[in-house]
Amino acid sequence: MTDNKISIEDMATFCKKKGLVFQSGEIYGGLSGFFDFGPECVEIKNNIKKEWWKFHVQQREDIVGIDGSIITNPKVWEASGHVANFNDVYVKCKKCKKPNKIDKSEIGKVKCECGGEYEVLGDINLMFKTNVGPVEGNAAYLRPETAQLIFANFKLVAESSRLKLPFGIAQIGKAFRNEISPRDFLFRSREFEQMEIEYFVNPDDSKKCPFIKDVLKHEINILSEDMQKKNQKPKKMKIEQALKNKVINTEWLAYWLALEHKWFISLGANPDNFRIRQHMKDELAHYSSDCWDLEYNFPFGWKELQGMADRSDFDLKQHINHSKKDLSIFDQETNKKIVPYVAAEPSLGVERALLVFMFDSYNDDKKRGNIVLNLDPKLSPIKAGIFPLMNKPEIENLAKEIKNNLKRYFNVKYDRSGSIGRRYARADEIGTPFCITVDFDSLKDKTVTIRDRDTTKQVRVKISELRDIIESLILKETSFSQIK
Repeated sequence: MTDNKISIEDMATFCKKKGLVFQSGEIYGGLSGFFDFGPECVEIKNNIKKEWWKFHVQQREDIVGIDGSIITNPKVWEASGHVANFNDVYVKCKKCKKPNKIDKSEIGKVKCECGGEYEVLGDINLMFKTNVGPVEGNAAYLRPETAQLIFANFKLVAESSRLKLPFGIAQIGKAFRNEISPRDFLFRSREFEQMEIEYFVNPDDSKKCPFIKDVLKHEINILSEDMQKKNQKPKKMKIEQALKNKVINTEWLAYWLALEHKWFISLGANPDNFRIRQHMKDELAHYSSDCWDLEYNFPFGWKELQGMADRSDFDLKQHINHSKKDLSIFDQETNKKIVPYVAAEPSLGVERALLVFMFDSYNDDKKRGNIVLNLDPKLSPIKAGIFPLMNKPEIENLAKEIKNNLKRYFNVKYDRSGSIGRRYARADEIGTPFCITVDFDSLKDKTVTIRDRDTTKQVRVKISELRDIIESLILKETSFSQIK
């Protein structure tokens, strides 16, 4: 793949042109911070969520999932501190008059991108407020995060699933934040989806991770608090070195940071476009003793992709105090009741993950003369395009028969419009990894030509073997060069 980075504005233009992403209600001028997703992008998003769920929940024995309500009892948000404290500092640039938000720790330290000083206008709570039922006064909120429903349902889930520490509870779902200044396309919006895990451990084991050996040899760029204070650049090191030198203080955070980096790499992301950055002391939430971000090198700079906080036992204890309900569980190892400790909270936005895969797969192929999305086949919206070489009834009928057989197993697309080169280009631009061409020879010998998106190589294969070939290519059990 060639190095042809584009701006976030260019990506937004590309996504709109291909019908992937567009402003919600665009015919009425849209609404800032809200986006709708077209047919192919829905498939990509669903594939991202599917792969995340498979990796984090279905392929593990220590994590289960829930699906919490978007609107819940408002006391949940009082207990969590969101009603009182989920605020941003509302500022306006004295020079260009552009509104923005900053953290309290940034007051007097940061300037507008135009270079102007910020005027502080006050705090603003980021939760969307609504009313439940026909009578005014029954105030509730659209959830600003997915985590709190995990905590509120913690004991019910732990007991019904017969979970033993350490274990995690995962959730994928919508969250809403009334951002002061949505910007950078999908990066900061008002409605988004989160993929999140709360990982619970015995408080006595909050520093030791039994799975750490699985990631000790993994390398990643690291930017610690101390390195930031000394204005040093990130340093690539193995996880075992980071732990040995106390760059990362807990095995749990080291494990989850490495694991999340590995998940992105496993789906085709460039490992060098990531780093982990430790929060400075004045960035830490009051309940957290340590927090790191998995950051990605977006066109507009290094930005948070995924947060990884040590939340201690703050949330469960808050809900115990406010609900007056016992959320402790019996730990068979220690033979006593305990309030578990959240050693790590991998929290990832679906749309930010989508941007990562879009940027890392985007390839302006000058030789072909079109854009190629080199998406991992697992993420590709269409797994195979099926093209009759000529618009002849007998060829089209066979192509449709192939389509009908394959669509039971994969999302495939039949395309008979335009030259075969133009059809290849359309498939390339939405990331379709394989194209199947049906011609006159197919009628005689029951074979078709299958083309690989990334190399443009083509091989002739039996129609009867198509399903197995495509499946093995998607799962990377076979490379295209091995097909005969």
